[in-house]
Amino acid sequence: MATPAKSKRSASGPLSNDAPELFRCPACAGEVEVWPDKVRGKCISCNAVFEKTQLTDGSPVSLEEKLQALIQHAGKSGATAATIISTGDIVIDQNLADKCREPRCESYGLSKSCPPHVSGPLVLKNQLENYSHAIFFKIDVPSEVLYSRKRGELFQLLHETASGIEQKAISMGFAKAKAYAGGSCKKIFCDEHRDCRALSEEGKCRNPRYARPSMSGFGINVSKLFELSGWTWQEMDQPADAAATRTASVCGLVIVC
Repeated sequence: MATPAKSKRSASGPLSNDAPELFRCPACAGEVEVWPDKVRGKCISCNAVFEKTQLTDGSPVSLEEKLQALIQHAGKSGATAATIISTGDIVIDQNLADKCREPRCESYGLSKSCPPHVSGPLVLKNQLENYSHAIFFKIDVPSEVLYSRKRGELFQLLHETASGIEQKAISMGFAKAKAYAGGSCKKIFCDEHRDCRALSEEGKCRNPRYARPSMSGFGINVSKLFELSGWTWQEMDQPADAAATRTASVCGLVIVC
């Protein structure tokens, strides 16, 4: 006959009612569980492991602390700057989305994340009523990069940063987080392919982890977001003087909660 498993005992009584202590994760501001008989614990949100001596007290993590953790994550992911904004301040303009069609953008209709295959400004405007905060971020580069072979790499970084913030937010409990980024995912990730697979009979995106919907297709007014953030909006026109050094910005928006 098999020997019954022994019950866990504590020094103070026959059966242990021990529960893990909860600490604030230095990486994502989530909760880290540390059992009384252990010297380290694991964050239940981002899976980072920490020594108990590295952790702060077990007080509840506030919304502001979680949003600040997302700002820090954005910086580590490649953003030059990021800021928290109220979703009530996001300007949605149907006229901006219409410009995707006339004058027609070269990427119009080529991917599932661009017009006319997206729900558009009106739907986003209604959705924003259910959110209160968003993360707006930018990546600054010398303007010449936008007219070089590195342009594709830049926009890949932009989408990867946006999707990374989105996934981090979801892991922290913001289940409805959703990211938007500049540029067409078809041109950025699948330019060598004839068709967007998400629009074909196969119906599956080749890059679901990183590709995010175009901000333009939803009428998101980027210049207003720059103004709101206190940043200078640089037009992405090539300098007349090739030797001139100018800065251009690409940006993304993650609605969080």
